[in-house]
Amino acid sequence: MKHGKIATGAGICAALMLPLLASASDIQHCYLRDASSPAASTAYLLCEQGLVYGTTNAGANWTAHDTGAAVVLHSVSFQDPTHGFVVGDGGTLLATEDGAKTWQARTTGIKEHLLSVFTLGNLAWAGGFEGTLLHSIDGGHTWSKQNSGTTMALESVFFLDADHGWAVGWSGTILRTTDGGKTWQTIKTDAAQWSLAAVRFIDPNNGWAVGFSGQLLHSADGGTTWKAQKSPTQSWLTSVATDSAKRVWIAGDENLLVSDDGGANWRAIPVPGSFFVSKLFRMGDSLWGLAELGILRQVGSGLQWKHDETFIPAGARIGDTVDDTPTAAAATGATGKGK
Repeated sequence: MKHGKIATGAGICAALMLPLLASASDIQHCYLRDASSPAASTAYLLCEQGLVYGTTNAGANWTAHDTGAAVVLHSVSFQDPTHGFVVGDGGTLLATEDGAKTWQARTTGIKEHLLSVFTLGNLAWAGGFEGTLLHSIDGGHTWSKQNSGTTMALESVFFLDADHGWAVGWSGTILRTTDGGKTWQTIKTDAAQWSLAAVRFIDPNNGWAVGFSGQLLHSADGGTTWKAQKSPTQSWLTSVATDSAKRVWIAGDENLLVSDDGGANWRAIPVPGSFFVSKLFRMGDSLWGLAELGILRQVGSGLQWKHDETFIPAGARIGDTVDDTPTAAAATGATGKGK
């Protein structure tokens, strides 16, 4: 649901930019969907068309890698700088053990679309359509199904530790577990009136779930109960993160929401340019924002954001081959020198 909604805004911009970004080699613009930063200077950005862009120097340079996927990809998560996963349509789950240079398919035994993946050391979870929840205890080599107790699509999975986790999704679905997903509890609450896109806890008690129409929910008891908070926007809220100053941030299309008091109150920070921010991720001491057409970085006092104009994501069509070398990627506009 969130993917189609974002496409109606930023997708229009992408269509207008395509002629400028295409070349004789038939390269077309990619749509950035997710990001993962497993180390202070390392991050990976996922293009739904099958590319992963990686940096090992805090965004100074990015290199494009082809996953070989022939389906739309939705989420990426790295447990360390070399080991990670991407998930997508038709139960697709791919793994890398060399920092995104090469990818191998993992058997999932399902055909449902996977929308999210989360790693915690050697543990991993993936969620998707029809309430699908997959779990791995061996670094993602093998996966088994967990009983979520719902048929609603799960857009986001988050674990604070090996036992305590949460998942959210369509129609206000909220799940919690205290035993690593062996059992999942469905949380019924009148506060969840719309579909939810992201969940994150900053400690065992305090967490947020966000979603459609500016929906902003807070829990102070580990997800057992939830209360709606006043949101300064009606935008689709899609990501929750904290920065080095312990501010809490939420991505909301043309706005970012920030709280300076632990989430008690929120205010909107306009996003520079025509960007629809869908993901916030921490790389080192900086918070970064992922939009469909580029990336933004927290600058100055931390309340200002700047678009990285040198990073222009461009990649091959689904299933096409892309040269992994930085030189070739730069020639197609796939890498940029960050600021």
